[in-house]
Amino acid sequence: MSIFDRILGSVRKTAGRPEATPAPPAAPAEPVEPAEPVERRQRERANVRQGTRVLIIDDSPTVVSVLRKALRSAGYETREALDAEQGLALIAEELPELIFLDIILPGMNGFHALRVIRKTPEWQHIPVIMISGNEQATEQFYAERIGADDFMKKPFSRHEIFARMELLLDEDSIPRRKGEAASAALPAADPEVTPAAP
Repeated sequence: MSIFDRILGSVRKTAGRPEATPAPPAAPAEPVEPAEPVERRQRERANVRQGTRVLIIDDSPTVVSVLRKALRSAGYETREALDAEQGLALIAEELPELIFLDIILPGMNGFHALRVIRKTPEWQHIPVIMISGNEQATEQFYAERIGADDFMKKPFSRHEIFARMELLLDEDSIPRRKGEAASAALPAADPEVTPAAP
């Protein structure tokens, strides 16, 4: 079969088909007005009560500065530590009502510091939000297993800081541990683990 026969055959097949009827023109669509975006700043936010004491434990001066600025602008008191040992000393000095705790720290890491916090009876009630720049979910899993109340990945926004804090507020806007069962599930204090002296 030559090329000419193939072309002729395809033309005959096309010619034998009935012509398709054109579809009726679609009705003109009515213009849809775009919904006005609701700016997140206009959303009502549940704030921690003014004067709430927040402890920031992170070895990055930038992260400490960002958290300090955001929290103080909302009326919270902040104390900062660049390592876990200094952070535990600040807790012993004056109990914070909420702690932001980095995982990767010089010396004692954040997981060890969290264990100390959860094993010290006077500190067990303090909600802890762990912070990490690591993208792996294993850190979040271990943080929650040890007793963290929430987990925040770096970089984070001001909006996320306050959204995380909102999850830990009771009806009086006071930070509290997640769930009533949290305190019942805590291990008894370990006499060998003692907080750092101020």
